[in-house]
Amino acid sequence: MPPTPILLKVLLEERRLLRYGMFCAEYNKAARTVDPHLVGAPPSRAQFHRWTTGELRRLPNTDNCRVLEAMFPGWTADQLFAPCPPDRLTQQDPPPANERTELESRADHSSAEGYADVTAVFPTRAEFTFARPTHTLFDQAKDIRAAGLSLNLLCQQYPDQRLHQLITGGTTLRCLFLDPEGEAIRAREQEEGYTDHHLVTLTRLNIEVLTRLRKRLPAEAGDRLEIAVYDETIRFNITLIDNRTCIMQPYLPHARGVESPTFIIERQPTGAGLYATFEQVFNQLWERSTRV
Repeated sequence: MPPTPILLKVLLEERRLLRYGMFCAEYNKAARTVDPHLVGAPPSRAQFHRWTTGELRRLPNTDNCRVLEAMFPGWTADQLFAPCPPDRLTQQDPPPANERTELESRADHSSAEGYADVTAVFPTRAEFTFARPTHTLFDQAKDIRAAGLSLNLLCQQYPDQRLHQLITGGTTLRCLFLDPEGEAIRAREQEEGYTDHHLVTLTRLNIEVLTRLRKRLPAEAGDRLEIAVYDETIRFNITLIDNRTCIMQPYLPHARGVESPTFIIERQPTGAGLYATFEQVFNQLWERSTRV
């Protein structure tokens, strides 16, 4: 007889949350109801594997247990990590693969390929920046590529001096702004309801911040900071860090950028998932851009 699975694995199976990325998204939703400080700090992939295989010798830390109990009301952490009660194992098995509909099969494939590398989701940029301060994202980075509108994450929320230290230390930085002299940024201002050229002014300021920084760099480091602009409909803010982590923030209709959600995507060895999609978006925008 195979060993009895722990209750947590059975409950995750029932809710189709055994895939790591999908689990993290639900974990963060529950964390928000427990304590906003816990959003964006799900278990690592290795920890999640130990949780679901019953390899833990003791319960996870208190915060993890609080979030799990919020995800599964009515169950305590002790119960979640104990063998599943027999009555929970009497559920009907899913139908054989050859009896499932084509739509179900396609949905499973989409879940496996489309969300496998999404590791965290935040409902607003404000909650993202609170949970993931910029120094935790950039301080050790060796390659940063960013495309969006004003790139405030780098230009307003990360100190100039730290950027200078990164680039002189060998980090490569490519920044792609929505052209402050173009039509697309004015269309976005109209959509967000600005009448004072707020986005144009902010973007010009941020470009100036980086051009001044570039002038202060040693001669051998100047080429490691590239600045460019593009004039196309703004759809995403994309930040790629060390060819491994993607921070993707969509632009919603008639909503300010700070009100849009943020997705954290980690590249997988198999290449499956969304990382490659948004890296391609960045590369195509960069190829069509104008250097500053």
